[in-house]
Amino acid sequence: MLEPALDRLAERILGLDEASLSSLWEKYKNRMEHFEPSREWEKAVIIFFIINAVRAKNHIFNEQLKRRRENGPEKTPKGKPDLRLVK
Repeated sequence: MLEPALDRLAERILGLDEASLSSLWEKYKNRMEHFEPSREWEKAVIIFFIINAVRAKNHIFNEQLKRRRENGPEKTPKGKPDLRLVK
């Protein structure tokens, strides 16, 4: 039950726009830094880390794309080796 709920949550988060999330980063950073023992503070912390997670994921994704463009696609074996018959 927990895994499907997390999967649905991840799907929804992946649908969010990083630019829109980044515009909220400072707001939730400030709320998080001003501790108060409340559910609202707890939610602010979670939101702040969700924003950071999306930013980190996009950074890693873009770095990997850049690396592939520079080095070319990696060749991975797909079962049988690429052989030719030589006579």
